[in-house]
Amino acid sequence: MPQAQVHRIPADGPDDMSGLVALVRAGALDPARIVAVLGKTEGNGCVNDFTRGFATATLKAAIASLSGRSTEDVEREVLFVMSGGTEGGLSPHWLVFAAIPDTAPPFPGAPALALGTARTRPFAPEEIGRMAQIQATETAVREAMRRAAIGDPADVHYVQVKCPLLTRARIARANAAGASVATEDTYASMGYSRAASALGVALALGEVAAGAIRDDTVCRDFSVYSSRASTSAGVELTENQVLVVGNSAAWSGDLVIAHDVMTDAIDAAAFAHALAASGLVPAVPLAPGDQARLVAVLAKADAAHSGSIRGARHTMLDDSDIPASRHARALVGGVLAALAGTTRLFVSGGAEHQGPDGGGPVAVIVRRAL
Repeated sequence: MPQAQVHRIPADGPDDMSGLVALVRAGALDPARIVAVLGKTEGNGCVNDFTRGFATATLKAAIASLSGRSTEDVEREVLFVMSGGTEGGLSPHWLVFAAIPDTAPPFPGAPALALGTARTRPFAPEEIGRMAQIQATETAVREAMRRAAIGDPADVHYVQVKCPLLTRARIARANAAGASVATEDTYASMGYSRAASALGVALALGEVAAGAIRDDTVCRDFSVYSSRASTSAGVELTENQVLVVGNSAAWSGDLVIAHDVMTDAIDAAAFAHALAASGLVPAVPLAPGDQARLVAVLAKADAAHSGSIRGARHTMLDDSDIPASRHARALVGGVLAALAGTTRLFVSGGAEHQGPDGGGPVAVIVRRAL
């Protein structure tokens, strides 16, 4: 029976592996058991945010060295999801997920945190943001659920997808082959890729009927969404990488996950509901003991297309200097940090079809009280 581990490690930069190395040397983490690393890096979160690729390459090399594997084996066996942008007070950090054998469950018979990973095939540029990406993501999510031993979609509380984007070179290749792309705007392509990936999650979890999604749903009909998808686009890959996180009786350990959906960027009540569902007592801020049990916070952030939050005008979409997703990350990060008592939060910008427009899913991983 496997047991999930989650380690939240501060990072002084996209190449700071000191915390990871210290955990391994202390015997608290077996690098051969790492299945995924989620990272918040301090880049701009846009097309040219190379902190994501830099961090990924550094992490691969570090884990390979620590585990005695080749970087090729690590790349094949471990998912790396780097989310750029730590605007406001958000703090760069790594979330390292591992699966270890467990022979003495502390909570026998109780569902525990479960992890499953999968990958799609590489996408051609003309497939990004369209049904091909949606359907391939749906298949990958179901495969990750199977690997996590989660049979009921209701037991899935968070699905992280790292997806590709379009560059000028990729667009040129498609055009040369006589194919059109979803958008010629490389920055907009991040939204299309995130959106298609989220809709694939919605299909896999039964949140949306298959017939309700077409190519023209993507980035147009925001009434269609997943309440558990978190997708992040980057230039460093061409396929979708999927991490499914839920609870399963086939896993053991003292960690559990719960989620809720923020209806807008200041919906602190949704975070409180997720905390309560996980077994913590919501407070402002959390009691020190509960803060210690809060292992990870994972959330999406985006600017409402209406241009307002609860009737008050916001200017995130009118700023020509700073992308709206960067404003949104800072705003949601501040709201959640006030309750969580920490700024080490995995807040990802760009929530197309991830929760209602202007809102987004929020999940918490918590250590049960013994």
